[in-house]
Amino acid sequence: MKHFINIRDFSYNTLRIILLDAKKRKLKRRNLKTLEPDKDQPLKGNLLIQMFEKSSLRTRLSFYLAIRQLGGSALTLRPDELHLSKGGESISDTAKILSTYGDIFMLRTDNEKKLINFKEHLSIPLINGLSPKSHPAQILSDIFTIEEITNKNISKLNICWIGDSNNVLNSLIEASIKFSFSLKIGCPKKYLPSLEVLEMIKKNSHRIKIFNNPKDAIKKADVVLTDKVISMNDKVNKKKKIKDFSAFKINSKLMSLSKNAFLLHCLPRGNEITDEVFYSAKSKVWQQALNRVHVQKSILLFCLNKLR
Repeated sequence: MKHFINIRDFSYNTLRIILLDAKKRKLKRRNLKTLEPDKDQPLKGNLLIQMFEKSSLRTRLSFYLAIRQLGGSALTLRPDELHLSKGGESISDTAKILSTYGDIFMLRTDNEKKLINFKEHLSIPLINGLSPKSHPAQILSDIFTIEEITNKNISKLNICWIGDSNNVLNSLIEASIKFSFSLKIGCPKKYLPSLEVLEMIKKNSHRIKIFNNPKDAIKKADVVLTDKVISMNDKVNKKKKIKDFSAFKINSKLMSLSKNAFLLHCLPRGNEITDEVFYSAKSKVWQQALNRVHVQKSILLFCLNKLR
């Protein structure tokens, strides 16, 4: 059984196979309407059950469209509707029911331990739709978008991250190690990645550099990625954190230091970027968001052993 929890769980070859399948499937859908299924309908009769413990727009829409275009169906559960959230049913029992009714389960959670517990008790594949430490589907689709725009293997590019050290950056770091691309991270000294992640960088990559000055991080970048400074359920002094990141706000002056770079943002956005940059020609955020559908289709196929 194949789960999709973290980028680091997979070999480069496996990740590349997923991306190649997504590219082929996107090309084949050029003349199809949104809800028209792919001609082969490889997941006809399959049910994706998804549960969101955190707010979601892109992940919810993209996984729904992904399974529908593959010929299957999706059922979305709200945690407040389940016995699980009210303390009346265990994760193990809930997992048994999910495994009985569904073919694959996608969980978006603010509890890393819950993700692991579900993985241990499910007898169907589990996809991590976002957890406190990881956002693998987002980063794999970002790589897809970067290579689609540049028509280059990401290993030949200089990638830059400006912003907080969060779950999206963790997955980007794992991807840098797997795909062997240069990654420069710009963040304040007080907001470095966790010790666990820093140790992983130390052991596995000499191509990842961390700077406490955004100007140093963005120089010679081909792509600039960022995310909200104040994440969902971020239990911090928000005013102080925003102030701490004031020098890291992505504006035209900062972007001009790498004149050929384009911008990606996993959304939703906050005050970490100006409207001028966000709505400029350099911004590829809408293409980035739509590509989630195509890559997640291939992730679903991989997990269900239907990838050809």
